[in-house]
Amino acid sequence: MSVFADLVDRLAGLLQPLFHASAAAAAIVLFTALVRLLVHPLSRAAARGQRARAGLQPKIAELRAKHARSPEKFQKAVAELHARENVSPLPGMLQIPAFFLLYHLFSSTTIGGEGNDLLTHSLFAAPLGDRWADALGNGGPFGPAGLVYLALFGLVAAVAAYNYRRTKRTTDAIPAPAGEAGQVPGLGAVTRVAPFLSFFTLVTVAVVPLAAALYVVTSTTWSALERTLLYR
Repeated sequence: MSVFADLVDRLAGLLQPLFHASAAAAAIVLFTALVRLLVHPLSRAAARGQRARAGLQPKIAELRAKHARSPEKFQKAVAELHARENVSPLPGMLQIPAFFLLYHLFSSTTIGGEGNDLLTHSLFAAPLGDRWADALGNGGPFGPAGLVYLALFGLVAAVAAYNYRRTKRTTDAIPAPAGEAGQVPGLGAVTRVAPFLSFFTLVTVAVVPLAAALYVVTSTTWSALERTLLYR
């Protein structure tokens, strides 16, 4: 963790002449983008896997009808089908540790037993270690720090709205299983809720330190652009 913190500090030093007091905030954005760029091959592999799984839907429908009375046999048959077609969810899952590592880095008050220097800097008038509640208590929603959060909320809302429309089109295109016997338990509820998941990012940005919020906003925006390119 301290190695990543040192890298961000060094980036902030390089960006100081351009961004001055907001150099650490700019370094967080750049560092997040660089890490997402490094795991981009995993995203491409996950996209290929998703397209491959989509192509298997007719066969999975046949297996669902064949094993309608035995969910265990159905799950086993689907796993065997994925193995034969060399389809695996692993590339997408490998991105999860990177997410939690970066989130912990930008939300921890201490790193390696010492104070997290990343949280001592600011983005314009908003300290990176503060939360939205701190901005509300220091000038209100339209104060200097509050305006920084309003800008972040606006960006997150725009990305969430874009993701909502895109996810809604995807879920609407999935044909409903014929008959209750082949219905996957809970699938209908998941399909209805999925388009709204992006809006939960607004809650995350509101409750975490600004440094972590910058990471979340950068990563979410990157994901939206990346998925647009990979899942055309």
